[in-house]
Parts: sequence; structure tokens; C-alpha cells
Amino acid sequence: MTVTTTEPAGSVATALAHARRLLDVDPRLAAEQAMAILEAVPRHAEAVLILATALRLSGEVQQALRVIDPLARAFAQSPPIQLEHGRVLAAAGHTQAAVAAFKRAVAADPDLAEGWRGLAEAFELLGDEAGAQAARARQIKGGVRDPVLMTAAAALVDGAPAKAEAVLRDLLKTRPDEPAAIRMLAEALARLGREAEAETLLLDCLKLAPAFTAARYNLATLQYRLGRSPEALAQLDRLLTDEPRNPAYLNLKAAALARIGEYAQAIAIYEDVLARYPQQPKGWMSYGHALKTVGRSVDCAAAYRKAVDQAPSLGEAWWSLANMKTYRFDAADLAAMEAQLAREDLAQDDRLHLDYALGKAHEDAGRYAESFAHYARGAALRRAQVPYDPAVMTRHVARCKTVLTAQLFASRAGQGCPAPDPIFVLGLPRAGSTLVEQILASHSAVEGTMELPDVTAMARRLKDGAAYPEVLATLGPKDLKALGEEFLERTRVQRKTDRPLFIDKMPNNWAHVGLIALMLPNARIIDARRHPMGCCFSGFKQHFARGQNFSYGLEDIGRYYADYVELMAHFDAVLPGRAHRVIYESMIEDPEGEIRALLAYCGLPFEESCLNFHENDRAVRTASSEQVRRPIFKDAVEHWQNYESWLDPLKTALGPVLFSYPAAPEF
Repeated sequence: MTVTTTEPAGSVATALAHARRLLDVDPRLAAEQAMAILEAVPRHAEAVLILATALRLSGEVQQALRVIDPLARAFAQSPPIQLEHGRVLAAAGHTQAAVAAFKRAVAADPDLAEGWRGLAEAFELLGDEAGAQAARARQIKGGVRDPVLMTAAAALVDGAPAKAEAVLRDLLKTRPDEPAAIRMLAEALARLGREAEAETLLLDCLKLAPAFTAARYNLATLQYRLGRSPEALAQLDRLLTDEPRNPAYLNLKAAALARIGEYAQAIAIYEDVLARYPQQPKGWMSYGHALKTVGRSVDCAAAYRKAVDQAPSLGEAWWSLANMKTYRFDAADLAAMEAQLAREDLAQDDRLHLDYALGKAHEDAGRYAESFAHYARGAALRRAQVPYDPAVMTRHVARCKTVLTAQLFASRAGQGCPAPDPIFVLGLPRAGSTLVEQILASHSAVEGTMELPDVTAMARRLKDGAAYPEVLATLGPKDLKALGEEFLERTRVQRKTDRPLFIDKMPNNWAHVGLIALMLPNARIIDARRHPMGCCFSGFKQHFARGQNFSYGLEDIGRYYADYVELMAHFDAVLPGRAHRVIYESMIEDPEGEIRALLAYCGLPFEESCLNFHENDRAVRTASSEQVRRPIFKDAVEHWQNYESWLDPLKTALGPVLFSYPAAPEF
């Protein structure tokens, strides 16, 4: 395409200025204006650029692509033309090509903030989180001209958030109402792991500058990561009012909706975005997660396969296939995963996920030595990433036994919130808690939700203000009632039916049974317990999406299990009958008897549907989602014995707990 670059004079210059103004008001009129200019001055570069932009904004993406492609080839070094080319390519779903265009734009103008933004959004779609973060930092730097802000932005680009914090705090002493500085400081604090402070800053920033889109997106992302999906959704809805088809906003909205159990909406959004942006492996993976939860296993596997086909190095997608528990890899899959592991440039997260996936593949084939080697390597990589000190939990248990006495509970009788709504199913992961949940949720009076983070969050808040659990002994009747009511309010968003009872299946709640018993004295507590070797090894070979940092070492998980048994034995002594224990092996041997006892503890009449729990099509949000859609099976009860020769560290850590099971030893 031959283009004209000479600047027109008089009426044409005026027409161009008018067309540029129309882009923000009425893109279709802007397109008409641009075409009128091109009739007078054919192939004029700026008019062509305006036309392409107007077509994109009007939703005529393919037409925009036909207009911008030849212009971009003719002006490969033009930042605005390459920027628009990237935007059109991104809108057309050509994400990799968009990355190349945005890179050309920022290479020509390193301070082009919108180019870096486009690059960040494209990287996010491709699942390149490191690339996206680096581009976001460059976007911040490119968007400021103040020398002090530029210094802080450069520190963020260089990976020095503490330095950026110091610079920005000095600036805000004299200019406390500077939105760009506040947003940048929030970014620095978030990178330092101080999310609560970052959220407060972003809320302040948006009070000063409600139209600050980047800050609002930062806030929505942060609130989602903090587990506050309703707040994140409120921010995203405001963002989507102006950009209803923005894929980054929509992907985050889908994830937030899934977090609160709105799977139909989440799946619909994923399908819409993937239809327009099919080249996004992490998008296919997230879509697969949602499909898995609602029981669409065939579609789920197909979505995960899309992810690995598009990004063979994406270890999490391979692990997601393995984590279906029912999926079987073939020889070509094993070769593909081994080839990725052989790469020296493979990211650690991808490497550990591939190790877990190969562990499962070899396990299914009966190659237990190879399987254990991969599980152990994956766990070691993950253990190096997460902080965990097993002594912390041991001390917590000892302090609970000292503070949470029979006398304390007797003195608090009748206090707390009397609502009987919650049923807490707790214990260790992989102990059969999902099976218990599925059985209970098949009763007409009980709603299943998910592993709710609220008790842990409330305990953390109490700990921030005082020693925990010691603070529990200082709380009065009003405090305990308020805490119980707070839990019910926080979890209301997860309740989608009018059933009177609901389940919180967070296994880690065993560490907070004292808090639960004090604030919700009529709540049911069910301790799901499995043989320590089977339970602990099953947890060891499971890579958890978040939390459960104790599970990546055989000694760590053994100590954790022993601590759990000790604390629950204490509550059995000081609150006899308060918790009902379901032994997994007993449930397998006599399901009807165990189910009848479970329902009786919950004050519920027997219903046949609880025996046929596998026919329940409810959403199941754990690694066991496929397994609980089948009748009870015995295959996995003694499966750990295939690995027994490697499990001595686990046996040693368990100590007397192992030999006393299912009873607890004397502590």
C-alpha cells in the first residue's frame, strides 16, 4: 500500500482533528469522516489510522484488520500505527501477533504507556505472568513524567519494590493527594506481600480519582486474590461499563464468579472470551476448572487439552489433566512431558507441575519407583517455594490445650450466635471430607458450598490484635455473638438455595475448633479421618492450588497429622460429643450405617438420596470432584502400600498416632 504522509492544510487538517475527536464520541461517525478525508487525500496515513481505530471501536474488527495491516507494514517504526495494529490484532484474537506489534510500538517509543498496557494484557491472555508484570511496571513508568515518580517506577521495573516504597512515601509527605503516586505505592506494597495496606491505598486513590481505570483494575485483582470476590466484582462491573468486551476484565470476572459458586455465569463468560481470543492457554485451563467443578468431565478434558496443545510447557495444564484422577495419559503424552522437563529454561512452577503430572501417569501404569521419584521432586520444588515451620503448629496445639479448657467452655455456655446453620467438615485434605460433604449435600436440608476461607481469615484478624488462641478467653458474650453473626454474613454469598443448613468444608478449620465452638455453639463439627499413611501420602502426592504448605514434605505432613489428632483428642475430652468423627475406612465398609449415624448427629432424618450421593450433580470444588461422582469404591484404601518402601520418614513423624489408629494415643 502506498500512503501519503504530507500534512494536509486547511480544511483537511480541520477534518482530521474533527475525526480524532469523534473517536471518543461516535466511532462510526469518525469512520465516515476518515473515509471522506481519504476521498480527498487518498492513502493519507493518519486518515487510514483513524479509520482503522474507528472500525475497531465500532466492533468491525476484521475490516479494521484489513485497513491497518498494510499501513503497519509500511510504517514498521511508527509507534501509534504499531500500537493500533496491536490493538486490532488483539481484538481479532491474534494474541501472539498482537504481542509482536506491541513490542514494535514500545521498541520505537519506550515510554509509550499504552503500548506497554497492550503488551501486558496480551501476556496475561497467553498466561505469561512474569512478562505481564514486567510490562505493567513499564506501563507505570511510561505513564509518568514527574522525575520522582520516574525514579520510583524505575525501581519497580528493576524489581526493587522496597526502594520504590521509600521514594514514594517521601513524595507523599508533601503531595499526599497524588493519585499516580498512591497507585504506584500500592503496587510496591502488593509486591512486598502487604496486600491489606495496598488495598487501603487503592481505595484512597479511587476516592481522589474515580476515573483512574488502572487503579480500579489493580484493586479488583487484589480483592480477588484476597478472597473477596463480591468486592472485586463490583469494581469489575464498573470497568466493564466502559469496556464491556475487555478480555482481561472478563477473565477476572469469570474467575471471581466461580469463586462464589456462580458457575453458569463464569462458564458463559469464558466461552464468550475464548470464542474471540482462542489463543490463550491459561484461559482454556480456567475454563476447564469451571467445567470440572460442574461435572462436565469430557468438556473439561478437552479444554485442558487445548491448553497443553497451545502451550506444551504449561505444567499446570498437564497437572490439571492428571488431577481429574480419571484421566489417563498415553505414551505420546509422557514423551511430551519428559521433553518439556528436559528444557533448561523451563520455569520452576511448570517443572513442579509436570513432575506431579508424571507422578500420576507412572502411578496409573504401576511404575511406582518412577512415580515416587517424580512426586518427590515436585514436592521438593514446591517446598522450596513456600515458607513452612512445623513447630508453629505444634506450639499452637499446645497453647490451645492450655487455654481452651473444659472450664472455659462451661463458663461460655449459652453464649455466641445460636444459629445452627453451619456444618463444618474438617480434618486433613484427602481424608474423605469431599465424600462426607457430597453425602450431606444430597440431603434436602443441606447445601454444599466449598472450602470457605472465612474462619481462617477471622482467626488471623484476631491474631493481629492479640495473642491467638489466648485472646479467645478474653471475649465476652457480645464479642462471641458478633463473631458468629459475622461468619454467617461473610458466607451468605456462597448460599444459593433456601436449605436451612450449609457446609463449610475447609479442612484446616480443625486448628480453630475452639473459635467455632465458642462463636457458633450449635454448629455441627464433623471430623473426617483417614488412616494416617493413606491420608498423608495422598496429600503428599497432591499439588494444592493454594495453602496446605505442610504437605510438601513427608516429615512435615506426618507431624501435622499428629498435631491434628492431638488437638481433636483434646476437644473430645473437654467438649465430649461436640464433634462427630467419620472414619473413612468404616464409611467404605458400611456406608449405610455410617451415613445414618452421620445424619443422626446432624439432627436430620435419613434420606435415600444420601446413599445415592454419586447421582448428585452439584458443583464440587475439590480435587475429588470426579471421584465423588462415582459410587463408593475401595481401590484407594491401601494404595499407599505400593510406596511403603519410601515412606519411613512419614512413619517416624507420625509416631504413636500411626499405631493407635483409629483411636488416638495418650498425649
